Amino acid sequence: MEKMTIKDIVKCMDGNLISGDENTICKTFSKDTRTIEEGDIYIGIKGENFDGNLFWNKALDNGAKGVIVQNIEFSKDELETYKDRVIIKVENTLEALYKLASYKRDLYDIPVVAITGSVGKTSTKDIVANVVSQKCKTLKTIGNNNNNIGLPFTILNAPEDIEAFVLEMGMNHFGEIHLLSKIAKPDICVITNIGTSHIGNLGSRENILKAKLEILDGAQNPYIVINNDNDLLHKWYEENKNTYKIKTYGIKNQSDISAMNIQLQENSSEYEIYLNDKKEKIKVPVGGEHFILNSLCAIAVGEKLAIENKEIKKGIETFTLTKNRMEVTELKNGAKIINDAYNSSVESVKASLEYMNHIKANRRIAVLGDILETGDFAKELHEKVGKVVCENHVDILICNGENARYIVESARTHGFNQKNIYYFEDKKEIEKILIEMIQPKDVILFKASNGMRFFEIAKKVKEVLS
Repeated sequence: MEKMTIKDIVKCMDGNLISGDENTICKTFSKDTRTIEEGDIYIGIKGENFDGNLFWNKALDNGAKGVIVQNIEFSKDELETYKDRVIIKVENTLEALYKLASYKRDLYDIPVVAITGSVGKTSTKDIVANVVSQKCKTLKTIGNNNNNIGLPFTILNAPEDIEAFVLEMGMNHFGEIHLLSKIAKPDICVITNIGTSHIGNLGSRENILKAKLEILDGAQNPYIVINNDNDLLHKWYEENKNTYKIKTYGIKNQSDISAMNIQLQENSSEYEIYLNDKKEKIKVPVGGEHFILNSLCAIAVGEKLAIENKEIKKGIETFTLTKNRMEVTELKNGAKIINDAYNSSVESVKASLEYMNHIKANRRIAVLGDILETGDFAKELHEKVGKVVCENHVDILICNGENARYIVESARTHGFNQKNIYYFEDKKEIEKILIEMIQPKDVILFKASNGMRFFEIAKKVKEVLS
C-alpha cells in the first residue's frame, strides 16, 4: 500500500491546510480525545448531541499529529501554539471521513469481504475472518463498528501490510448500506438472511431485502454469497441467478455448499461436506444449527479465495465469538447461562431457544425482553416470540419491557403454564428472582435487543452465583 500524506488527504477531501507540513505521513486516525494516541490524526465528528470539533485543541494536547475540523475559527495565538501540528479545515467532517476512507480503501489491491443480514452478521463475520486469516493477514470489524462511523475508521486504521478486509455492514434505514458499500467497494458480498430486524423503520421484509441488497452498490462484478434457506433470499436467487455470480449455502434447500450428516451437540456441531471435491468432516465449536450455516458461509468465502481445505477447517474449528453473542458460562452449581443479549428478533430468539433445547437441563429458563425498532409491528412480532417459546420446551418464562407483555400474553394463549410466567417492571427484580430460583443443571437464556441491557443482568447473576 502507498503511504498517505497530508497532501493526499487534503486533496481527496477538498480540504484547506491551515498549518503543518503537507509531506507528513498519516497512519492512524481517531475521533475520541480520551483514547487518542501519539501521532493520530483527529477527526472532529459532529453528532446530534455532541460536537467533536470543539475538542480539537485537546486532541493536539493529548498527542495528535493533526486535526481535521469544520466550523472552527483559529486565533493567531492558537495557530502559533500549534504551528508544528497539522490543522485541516473542511466543510463537513463526516463527508470528509467518507472520502478519506474511500481513498485509503483504493490504495489496497486486496480482497474485501462485506457481510450484512438481519441476523448473524457478527458471528458470520467472526468465522469468515478466522477462515480468511489462515491465508491472509486479515482485518475484521471489531465489536459493533459496522455503521457510517465505525466502518470508515476501521479502514482508516488498517495496517499498511493488511492482506484482506472482512467488514460487517449494519443498517436501520435505506441508504446506509449503500454508503458503506461505496466506501468499502467489496469483492465478495455476503447476505446471511432477511428477517424482521428494523422492520419498524423499513415497513416490510421485502424492503429489508432491498436495503440489504445495497451491499452490491459499491461492488464491481461482485461474487455474492447468500443463505439459500432464507425464503426471500432463495426467491431472489432464483430470479437473479443468471444475472450475478451467486454462491448459495444452506441446510434445507439444495445449495452449492451444503452440510451432510449433521450431528448437533451441546456446545458444538459436526457435519460432513465436500470441500474442493474432497469429503471432509467439519467441527463447529459453538452449538446451534445457525452456526452451521455461518460455517457454510465461511466455506463459500474460503473456496472463492482458494484457501486449502485444512486451513478452512482450522479457521472454522478455532474461531471465537464476539462478546455477548451466545456466551455460555457454567456456574458453580452446574447451571449454565447463555448470554445472547446483544440483539434480538423473532428469528434470533427462535435460533437461541432451539439451541437451548439441545442442552441437557433440569429446567430451561428464558429471560426475554423487548425487540426494538419494530414500530407498528411490535405487537405482532412479540406475539410470535410467545408462540416460539411454547414450541421450544421452555419451563420458566421471565420477561421485562413494554412490548415483552405481548410475549407473556401470547405464551399464555398458546398454553404456557401461568404459574411459570413472570413479568417484572424492574430488571433488578429479575436479578433477585434468578439468584433465588436457579437450581443445579438449569439453563438460563438471556435474549433482548442491546438497548434493553440484559447483558447486565446476566453479568450480575454470574457474579453472585459463580
